[in-house]
Amino acid sequence: MPHSLRARVAMAVVKRRLPALVASDAAAKLPDGLHVAVVGSGSPLTDARRGNPCAVVIASGRMYVVDAGERAAETMGRMQLAPDRIAAVLLTHFHSDHIGGLGTVNLQRWVSDAGHTPMLVLGPPGVERVVAGLNEAYALDSGYRTLHHGSEVAPPSGAAMVANPFPTPATDAPAVVLEDNGLKVTAFLVDHSPITPAVGYRFDYCGRSAVISGDTVYTPSLVLASKGVDLLLHDALSPELLALVADAAGRAGLQMRRRILNDVPDYHASAPRAADAARDAGVGALAITHVIPPLPLKGLEEVFLADAAERFVGPMWLARDGDLYSLPPGGTGVERKRLLRRGPGS
Repeated sequence: MPHSLRARVAMAVVKRRLPALVASDAAAKLPDGLHVAVVGSGSPLTDARRGNPCAVVIASGRMYVVDAGERAAETMGRMQLAPDRIAAVLLTHFHSDHIGGLGTVNLQRWVSDAGHTPMLVLGPPGVERVVAGLNEAYALDSGYRTLHHGSEVAPPSGAAMVANPFPTPATDAPAVVLEDNGLKVTAFLVDHSPITPAVGYRFDYCGRSAVISGDTVYTPSLVLASKGVDLLLHDALSPELLALVADAAGRAGLQMRRRILNDVPDYHASAPRAADAARDAGVGALAITHVIPPLPLKGLEEVFLADAAERFVGPMWLARDGDLYSLPPGGTGVERKRLLRRGPGS
C-alpha cells in the first residue's frame, strides 16, 4: 500500500534528523565546570509539568544522579543526558517518589556503553535494602534481555546495581562520601521527621559548589553545610495552596487523602523558609524544587513564593524539569538555560 504524501514527508524528516538526535549528548557539549540539571522538580501529586524528584550533577563529563523518581529515565532521555555517563546515584532518603524510577535508570545505563560495570548507588543506611529489592524485582527482566540480545549487548556483569551505604552523618558533622575526578561530595543530615535517615548533598568542583537539600524543613545542619555555596537547590511547598487541595479532597469525600495532605507541611519547608535557609547560609542563588502542590496556572507561582523574594535577595527560581544551572570555573554567577524545548515542564 503506497504511503500518503504526509507519511512520505514525515519519513523524510525523520531520516534527516534521527541520526543527530540519537547521537546527541548534552553533557559532552558543556564546558568544564559544575552543572546541575533538574530532571524532576515535582512531588508524588500528579503534575503534567513536573516529574518526581531527580537532579543530575555534571562534573568532568561524568553524571551523578541525586534521587530517581518516576519518569527520571524518560526525562533524562528527552534532555539528551546520556546514561553511559552516570558515575553514581546518590539517594537522599527512601520515600517512593525519590526511588520509583531507579530501576529504569539502571536499565538505561545497563544497555548503554557503560553496561559492563554495575551502577553504584550511595545513600545512608537502608540503601542496601532498596537496591537489593530492585535488583530482585528486575532479575527476571535482565535475564530475558541477556537471552534475547546476548551477553555482549546485555552483559550479566552490569545488570544489578551495587549499594554503597555510608554512616548517617552527625547533626553538626557533614561527611565526605565520594571523591571522583576532582569532585567532592559531602552528605549532611536534614530534618524530614519521622523519616530517618534523610540527607542532603553538597558538591564541590573547580572552585564552585552546589547543595541539593533532599526533603527537609528549615534545618540548621543544612545551613551549616551550605555556607557560601554558589547554588542551593531546596525543596518547598505552599501551605496555603496545599490547604486548598486538602479542603477540596475533603469536600469530595476523600477523607484519607485530606488527612495525608494536611500532614505534608510537617516535613517540608515553605518557599519563604527555603529563602531563609539560603539567606542564612549566604548562598549565591536559590532554585526551589519538589514543588507541592502542582501550579497549573502561572499566577499561582506568586502565591507559592509568598514573601520569599523579600527574605532572600539573590537570584531565585522555581525550578522546572529540563532546567540546567551552570557554574563556570573562576566565576561567581549561575547561568540558567533549558535542555527541554517542548512537552511537560517546558
